Amino acid sequence: MNAPVPVTLFTPSWHAELELGYGRDGETTRPTLRRHKGPLRVQKHLYGEGPEVCQHIIVHPPGGIAGGDRLDIAATVGANAWAQLTSPGAAKWYRAKGPAYQQLELKVGAGATLEWLPQETIVYCGAQAELSTRIDLEGDARLCYWDIVALGRPASGERFNTGHFQAHMDIRRDGQLLWHERQRITGSDGLLDSPIGLAGQSVFATLLISGEIDNELLERCRELPCQGRGDLSQLPGLIVARCLSTETLHARAWLIELWRLLRPALLGRAAVPPRIWST
Repeated sequence: MNAPVPVTLFTPSWHAELELGYGRDGETTRPTLRRHKGPLRVQKHLYGEGPEVCQHIIVHPPGGIAGGDRLDIAATVGANAWAQLTSPGAAKWYRAKGPAYQQLELKVGAGATLEWLPQETIVYCGAQAELSTRIDLEGDARLCYWDIVALGRPASGERFNTGHFQAHMDIRRDGQLLWHERQRITGSDGLLDSPIGLAGQSVFATLLISGEIDNELLERCRELPCQGRGDLSQLPGLIVARCLSTETLHARAWLIELWRLLRPALLGRAAVPPRIWST
């Protein structure tokens, strides 16, 4: 008599990859590489503020990230080019029995500028989100990076009681570590309500921008109204801004106002919000 055949449970998942490259051609930044695998795309490149800044909108057609899913995104900005990457809406990490992953690798050449300005990330109760980011800057490369994370869905009465959110980030310039951060928040963690943690706020946001500013501009940034708690610090070669809020719209509005002040001073161009943010 034949032995019973073991039953293997199959959990469908998506493994998506996106690789982008940008180069300077005269006065224009042009895409030099666009390779994708699975459900991850960019829309047509845009020049909303002239030919020097090439904007791409990264789209994840499934609309959400579930257990077992993996997103691998890589972008290289060549010497003297300028790329701005954003997204059309919130990234949603769903409740899952296993972890889902995002790996982001960004490389910025000498004289180049990269702006990584996605819209918010919503981590549902029960999600297991694990994110890893590595950014390599060469020479005088410039970087403006932000992220906005919402834990649970308070408007629907959903607190972040189970699951976890984990994020690793390293920024290096010419191989030397400039910024190193590790985060891990688990459902019902004491840090969610602790005054040394999220202090009962469900949204936290970070802005990192390379360069240094004078005390006058630093104080102007600190005086910006924030519906929540927001402040920023000048570190050697890097400005770090943090925000805690109850709403992603409040956190995003504060980051945008900071960006309006800091972009001209550190990147040399007036801030022109992408049209996709208003749709």
